[in-house]
Amino acid sequence: MKIFDFLDFKIIDVIDIVLVAFLLYYIYKLVKGTVAVNIFIGFGIIYLIWRITKELQMHMMSSIFGSFMSVGFFALIVLFQQEIRKFLLTIGSTNLANRKNLKKYFKFFRDDTFDVKTNVEALVAACEKLGSTRTGGLLVIQRNTPLDFVKNTGDSMYIKITIPIIESIFYKNSPLHDGAVIIEGNYIVATRVVLPVSNERSIPLRFGLRHRAAIGITDKTDAIVLVVSEETGQISYIKDGQFTLYNNNEELISLIKEDLS
Repeated sequence: MKIFDFLDFKIIDVIDIVLVAFLLYYIYKLVKGTVAVNIFIGFGIIYLIWRITKELQMHMMSSIFGSFMSVGFFALIVLFQQEIRKFLLTIGSTNLANRKNLKKYFKFFRDDTFDVKTNVEALVAACEKLGSTRTGGLLVIQRNTPLDFVKNTGDSMYIKITIPIIESIFYKNSPLHDGAVIIEGNYIVATRVVLPVSNERSIPLRFGLRHRAAIGITDKTDAIVLVVSEETGQISYIKDGQFTLYNNNEELISLIKEDLS
């Protein structure tokens, strides 16, 4: 038995280790802050023990852990179904973004609406006005992942973003105020949209359904969300299923522009 054969490194082995390390780090980022991170770490420890017992030819121990590993793959698919979905959506969105970048360079393939940028200043100013009157609001800004599966739950429209338009949509007596609005580029494309609500128990009880819906949609897609609390008037910025902290509206505008760039 040549226990130390693994010390005979080749260039391809180094590349292999770097790629695996990158993959594990990316998976850890996806599950960080959730209950799944403990499962991920536990599975990694069991895998490490299995490899050690196998190399040391501890047949009984390695067979026990080996049996667990063979079944554990399917168990991981069940336990990490949300994280796997998010991982695949991210890969698909990256490819879509690359295709858009190609179209950006080849201008003759580009349509007229491709370079339309979101008026972030108007969005934040509208949210500030909603907050000053304790009017709740839920604004979902699409990035790379298409939001057709939630847009279909609401009313389709195509209205340019302005402060009065957003105020009128979320006005308490407006028939459109209930639910979320979907924003693509500089246009509101759907209102009264029903979003998937997160059941995560780690969300503080002081946050209501609007915030849970914002966390739910950002868990499943790469969208970013602005939430105006009806109770406090505070504006929350949510992405990747988490609250993003900021000090003032100028910093919030910079964060949104950076995430949309």
